[in-house]
Amino acid sequence: MEVKNKIVIVTGAGSGIGKATAIHFAKFRATVVVSDRQEEAAKDVVASIVAGGGNAISIPADVTSFKAVENLVAQTVKEFGRLDVIVNNAGIGPNLLRTHQSTLKDWDKVIAVNQTGVFYCMKVALAQFLKQGGGNIVNIASLAGLKASPNNISYSASKFAVVGMTKSAAMEYATKNIRVNAVCPGYTESALLTQLINAKPEMDAILKSVIPMKRYGRAAEIADAVVWLASDNTQFMTGQTITLDGGTSL
Repeated sequence: MEVKNKIVIVTGAGSGIGKATAIHFAKFRATVVVSDRQEEAAKDVVASIVAGGGNAISIPADVTSFKAVENLVAQTVKEFGRLDVIVNNAGIGPNLLRTHQSTLKDWDKVIAVNQTGVFYCMKVALAQFLKQGGGNIVNIASLAGLKASPNNISYSASKFAVVGMTKSAAMEYATKNIRVNAVCPGYTESALLTQLINAKPEMDAILKSVIPMKRYGRAAEIADAVVWLASDNTQFMTGQTITLDGGTSL
């Protein structure tokens, strides 16, 4: 995949899909800015990439802070002179409560990270892309952003929003050499899935029963699609949502 020498920011890259994505970009010779609220986790990912012969640095950022996002992009551009790709992966999981039981605190927290955080990153990255004449955004949405997801109101709302923001921005900047796409993972091996199963152990069998492939996705499989969307191999693709769910949506 053609991402060699691209400057790539991956948010929420300290674990799970974000970590796998950062490592995958480095494998294909991109320079990766590993960003995460957990600074030590990000540094560990950088160390792993460098040990494997790749190029990476860490810049910590909490995507719920607009100033932190501005600093993330500004530091990247200062260090490398440009930004080619941003992968908006930072996110938190569902509350597992019915809508009337959901708390205002939970709603505010999930929307702040999963929706507003993506908006902040898109806004700042797009301004930089316009200055330099192009760029690429890949948003991490979810199967929960495409279909009904009960007991999940804040998470579902945030991921439907990410899909909508992806499509809107793709139309706005299509003539500016800026592409915006999203991936929608189904149930994938990650900290969020572990959190869900730990909270309700019976969900493991229930979830696998609705996946035609009878297994969860792997973070590396999601990362492969993200890098493909960010590569020069998909230059005529924008505003798309790629679903990776083992057939669950069928």
